Amino acid sequence: MSDKKKKEDRQNSALSRRHFLGLTAGATAVFNIVPRHVLGGAGYQAPSDMVNVAGIGVGAQGAGDIQNVCDPDNPVERPQRSRTGIPLTPEEIAAQEAERAARMAQMAQRSGQQQGGPPQQDQEEEEEPRRLANIYALCDVDSQYAGYFFKGYPKAKIYTDWREMLEKEPSIDAVVIATPDHNHAPIAAAFIKEKKHVYVEKPMVKTVYECRRLAELAKEYDVVTQMGNQGHASEGARRTVEWVQGGAIGLVREVHIWTDRPAGWWPQGDLERPEGVPVPDHLNWDVWLGPAPKKPYHPDLCHFVWRGLRDYGTGAMGDMGAHIFDAPVWSLNLGLPTKVQACSTPYSDEYWPLAEMVTYEFPSRGYMPPVKVVWFDGGLKAPRPSGLEDGRGVSSAVYYGDKGVMFSGNAQIPTLVPADEEFTGPDPWIPRTGDIFEDWIDAIKNGKKSSNDFSHAAKVTEIMLLTNVAVLTQRSNTTLEYDGVNMKVTNLPEANDLFHYEYRQGWTL
Repeated sequence: MSDKKKKEDRQNSALSRRHFLGLTAGATAVFNIVPRHVLGGAGYQAPSDMVNVAGIGVGAQGAGDIQNVCDPDNPVERPQRSRTGIPLTPEEIAAQEAERAARMAQMAQRSGQQQGGPPQQDQEEEEEPRRLANIYALCDVDSQYAGYFFKGYPKAKIYTDWREMLEKEPSIDAVVIATPDHNHAPIAAAFIKEKKHVYVEKPMVKTVYECRRLAELAKEYDVVTQMGNQGHASEGARRTVEWVQGGAIGLVREVHIWTDRPAGWWPQGDLERPEGVPVPDHLNWDVWLGPAPKKPYHPDLCHFVWRGLRDYGTGAMGDMGAHIFDAPVWSLNLGLPTKVQACSTPYSDEYWPLAEMVTYEFPSRGYMPPVKVVWFDGGLKAPRPSGLEDGRGVSSAVYYGDKGVMFSGNAQIPTLVPADEEFTGPDPWIPRTGDIFEDWIDAIKNGKKSSNDFSHAAKVTEIMLLTNVAVLTQRSNTTLEYDGVNMKVTNLPEANDLFHYEYRQGWTL
């Protein structure tokens, strides 16, 4: 039998199941899935109610993502490792835990507020185990780094090349992508074209062009998409939208947002790329590179530390921007900015700068006036608002309205400046859902859009990525004027060359 015939047979064998899953998702008027408690008691999951999910990049963040989707009540313990993936000694583990505790305490002191969240469920009520989907296949280019997770799910199909997985496993319904930023778009595009639903970690992609293209593909192939911005589903994000749109501080004309990243989490600045060393046997370096330029391997380029490298990551904005910029975009109905201007510390051809300040100007939207948003990172903080109490830190988002000032942030319940404990804000009106993982699977099963699908995520991500375009063109001493409709900088043509890059031969979008 030819390879082509084998592939057709595999696809046909999976067709009836996928067709049935599509009917249960999109044709609820025809029939309904019988509730699980009727069929098999607490925790029972009807076969028709399950989605086969694959995970790509499961050594760290991706492991948590796919477990939150499929198996949140049975987590596989992640080994404690250095940021380059090397196992830690007991002494190093203790030092790392102490460092983490100190950092969390510092963050709490800076925000000056407790993180908010949805009301807690009655502790006396027995919770039903949540299993939304089935872990069907796993892929990671580093079999040693992800080996602990592979062992935790022995029934899953295991791969080190996602292209092989896509070719051989037509029964996959959906995929969770948690690779470095530069691989998000080509992987997501390939799965979308095979009608697979896609969850991709933030930032959605690495380039402005990739934002537009993925949003187009998701719409064309009618799949359910989600960007991994967990805070979008939080109570804090919803209350922020309700406060702003409910007029709690009047019309907002300026917003300051900031993060301390990279803050030592990974290297950035005017640095040289480490010299190459031999590639270890357990790493598929060619697939790790994906569309990026072919350059030598070094362990200090992989795993978490890739974020600061221009070939692979998108810097502090790519790491935290989706979490912090999402609520301003949502609450203020922001489209794309018309002007962007950046200044930063020095950077190199290989690394993003250590610290940045970027200003975005957005036009009026209906009754909402023009608004200026200013981003700070790398140790630069937003200015302290007038009236802020001594000893109270500046939150990661400061909204200036014509009737007052409020703090919000990454999943944080909003508060006024100065604090007013009696003010509770407008009554809630946005529907409360589960977390973004539940939201994504529910959308797949019920034939609807997720709350943070690519039509929204692409806009947030494009704003984020314009940051890097402005940073790389700051030496022109020009404030970029942006025509968002045509995806074009109108006053500095060379800036448009930074909206994408030429993929390495053999890789496509």
